[in-house]
Amino acid sequence: MGVIYDLMLHPSETSAVLEYKFWRQPLHRRNPASESAQLQRCYYFLDETSRSFAAVIKELSNELRDAVMLFYLVLRGLDTIEDDMTIPLERKLPLLRSFYEKLEQPGWTFTQNGKDEKDRQLLVEFDVVIAEYGHLMPAYRRTIADITKEMGSGMAHYAEADIIVDTLDDYDRYCHYVAGLVGEGLSRLFASSGLEDKCYADLTDLSNSMGLFLQKTNIMRDYREDLDDGRVFWPKVIWSRYAAEIGDLVRPESRAAALDCLSHMTCNALEHATDCLVYLSGLHNQAVFNFCAIPQVMAIATMALCFRNPAVFERNVKIRKGQACKMIMQSSNLHSVTAIFCKYSREIQRKNHPSDPNYLRIGELCGQIEAWTAARYGSSRQLPVISDGRRDDNGDRDALKLMLIVVIFWLTVSTIMLFAAQSMGARFDLAWEELITQLSRFRASATRPVADNAAYRVEL
Repeated sequence: MGVIYDLMLHPSETSAVLEYKFWRQPLHRRNPASESAQLQRCYYFLDETSRSFAAVIKELSNELRDAVMLFYLVLRGLDTIEDDMTIPLERKLPLLRSFYEKLEQPGWTFTQNGKDEKDRQLLVEFDVVIAEYGHLMPAYRRTIADITKEMGSGMAHYAEADIIVDTLDDYDRYCHYVAGLVGEGLSRLFASSGLEDKCYADLTDLSNSMGLFLQKTNIMRDYREDLDDGRVFWPKVIWSRYAAEIGDLVRPESRAAALDCLSHMTCNALEHATDCLVYLSGLHNQAVFNFCAIPQVMAIATMALCFRNPAVFERNVKIRKGQACKMIMQSSNLHSVTAIFCKYSREIQRKNHPSDPNYLRIGELCGQIEAWTAARYGSSRQLPVISDGRRDDNGDRDALKLMLIVVIFWLTVSTIMLFAAQSMGARFDLAWEELITQLSRFRASATRPVADNAAYRVEL
């Protein structure tokens, strides 16, 4: 019902949802009939562990699809061990550091996760992932093993020391281990596939920024969920400027300071925005571009939704499904993606407030997106209509007004017709009584016992 309600309030998104669900044709289709039973099982686990990533992974070309899918499942398996608090540290730490070695051990599985661990079954049947990993070409296997080794070591480091994210360097390092390395690994897979330029394997800074932009946006959005789970990912050097304890930000009396702290977190994440646009500008393969661009536009939209939004301190806020579908349909080229970035950076600018101590820095970072756009296209005015956020909102309001006018019109006409009929002597009371009588007869006939079948037997 929530989705339907959102679509009623934003009618311009309805067509995008219908097109995405029923008419959108993926660039590449996976053919399960040509796959082994083990590979099909791997794609089953992909669907079970992440429906959002599953959709974009499946649209990659044959050269990349299986490699990226297995890369995701390997890291998901590693993350499942790291997240499970039921595994004692003396067992967890060596396993995290040596997990990459398990990829070369056919038949290896892990059954010691807690029963309530969400992705436990993936590790119980991890032998199918290892079997398919062995079928990848050496360059793909080397990339997956290297990234898994480095990520596992980073996870063990944070788990062993029980490190709290204090400084911005701590924050960037943590986000690098959990997301930046994923970006680096994907870039190496793109380069190895031959679908993108070989130089992408060496673009570690830009690849890292792609991951950090997503991770920092998620950390910002998930403040309340993480707080309720006893986890803290916001760096102390930021939140300590606005509260004595990070949990104080949820208090009503701390609302103004909490919103300023949220703005500070937004500044930190926005620093990676233009890096993302630079990275996307060099991609040539359409499927790879879509795969990389869609998560980034979702991130900038989520950031705009969270910016100075008190709801972040009350619950997990998410962009509308219709809004997401609309951006997926639009994110097929750099021109449109840049327009989406400009749209939401302007939305952040409109919500920016002079009383915010981060006011000037927010304006500077949003201005960098506009400057990059102007350098690329001459002027942001040449971008598609979606670059103006207010047009979509005005269109939704106009469509909603039209729908309300139509509803009010038919209610008015119906009322006038009923009043006129009653004035001319129509007996609605008799009609109502007759309707009740007919309904009672229908119920009685429906519940009456069926006569003996013998009475209705036809003699042939």
